[in-house]
Amino acid sequence: MTANVWLFIAQLATIAVILVLVYRPLGDYMAMVFTSPKNLRVERGFYRLIGVNAASEQSWPAYLRSILAFSAVGILVVYAMQRVQEILPYSLGLPATSEHLSFNTAISFVTNTNWQSYSPDVTLGYTVQFAGLAVQNFVSAAVGIAVAVALVRGFAYKRSGTIGNFWVDMTRSTLRILLPFSVLAAIILLAGGVIQNFSGFQDVSTIAGGSATIPGGPVASQEAIKLLGTNGGGFFNANSAHPFENPTPWTNMVQILLMLVIPFALPRTFGRMVGDNRQGLAIAGTMATLFAVSVSLMTWAELHGAGTAPQLAGAAMEGKEDRFGIIGSTIFGTTSTITSTGAVNSMHDSFTSLGGGMAMLNIMLGELAPGGVGSGLYGILMIAIIAVFVAGLMVGRTPEYLGKKIGAREMKLASLYILATPTLVLAGTALSFAIPAVRSDVTSTSIWNPGLHGFTEVLYAFTSAANNNGSAFAGLTANTPWFNTALGVAMLLGRFLPIVFVLALAGSLAKQDRVPVTNGTLPTHRPQFVVLLLGVIVIVTALTYFPVLALGPLAEGLL
Repeated sequence: MTANVWLFIAQLATIAVILVLVYRPLGDYMAMVFTSPKNLRVERGFYRLIGVNAASEQSWPAYLRSILAFSAVGILVVYAMQRVQEILPYSLGLPATSEHLSFNTAISFVTNTNWQSYSPDVTLGYTVQFAGLAVQNFVSAAVGIAVAVALVRGFAYKRSGTIGNFWVDMTRSTLRILLPFSVLAAIILLAGGVIQNFSGFQDVSTIAGGSATIPGGPVASQEAIKLLGTNGGGFFNANSAHPFENPTPWTNMVQILLMLVIPFALPRTFGRMVGDNRQGLAIAGTMATLFAVSVSLMTWAELHGAGTAPQLAGAAMEGKEDRFGIIGSTIFGTTSTITSTGAVNSMHDSFTSLGGGMAMLNIMLGELAPGGVGSGLYGILMIAIIAVFVAGLMVGRTPEYLGKKIGAREMKLASLYILATPTLVLAGTALSFAIPAVRSDVTSTSIWNPGLHGFTEVLYAFTSAANNNGSAFAGLTANTPWFNTALGVAMLLGRFLPIVFVLALAGSLAKQDRVPVTNGTLPTHRPQFVVLLLGVIVIVTALTYFPVLALGPLAEGLL
């Protein structure tokens, strides 16, 4: 085998070993966080401040209203901070952002998408970055975890009209999980060379005798939660390709692990809370299989890049950092697109057509291998419900999952869940080319690469926005009124419509009693169910997106 293959195996094995080692302790710890009856002193003070009874649980409509109200306040606060940026401390002399950009950015960070239509280091001051965006990095990730835990309670509870308390779940996610682990991660990144200061812009002399302006900032603290919370918004325009955010190959490995660690441990939390650790292993095994296949295909595509230039260079190195090379770029790229993080350490727009198409397919799969913090778990559980329904049809009996019957109501909610984001992706892409005035602006202003690749860039943008990923094909200029508005709406609906269906399903399941296991019950902890679940994931995605993929990356790759 070649050196690249050995390097790929070594890096993937290192990631796998570390994730296996933390799977049980971290998963058990998170299960304890959400099942413990005790509240910390600081938590009790916060509950008194906002007037919440921590011992009182909520029905699913009340839980949903709390999420929507909390998120609406977050959008208004982040929007207002951008609009008055010039009067805030540490504004660095930067002006306020435009209305449509402020709208897009506020929705982006509150929905855990972190799509950036701007260059952050020259657009936003430190106060907006750390008091606005970084705060949302914490709480938007906490919302995702809370929704996942609420769905797990739906499976675990019996004849209950409640699914937990959002304010308790969000607070515990932030204070007991995201905050302490982010502090540890920030210290590790600082040791690796990631900067943390308030130095502003500094003029320096270059080796060639010229001058350059170098920005500083509180980067390590924001970088840690950007990755741990699967957020993805970079402090600098180059994101994790910037040496101040990601200086060395070993910090690159740390960042990959930060994106994966919580999503891969949450299946263990799920298993503990439903009382069957084997169920968690089945979900984790499905996630790991999809991840391994995806990263292998993307790495193969980039190492065997078609075209004269990649063949002469020995690999498709355009848009990739020499510090990380092909392997470090493809593992990072797969991780960020399959976890809903959206961070980049290379230019996905410069990937080969099939490699870039693989990144987009990762997002289209629903980012559930392992997905974002919380969103990956509740996403794959929704697909699991469809899988057991399909299995029930095959054997002619009422489908059950974890002792709960899957009836017409449950299937309608699961079906609406899987249809919501594809509808937004396809509608947004179609409208960008179907409305004459919009099409003229898109083709003349936003698309720098006309033809099949330009279409792919627009498709990737709406795929990323509706699935709350945030990465982009950087050849697309998205800071326009149309894209800021349309992508903002896609992010908003792509985040909260699925949450509505997940919480409604959680409420429906929680009201049920558990049915006893019989000889006809489908075992959902065995390898056969993992294969069935994988098949449903691939088939649903293929049937939904294959036609539009054939118009973009597949057609481009075959030319």
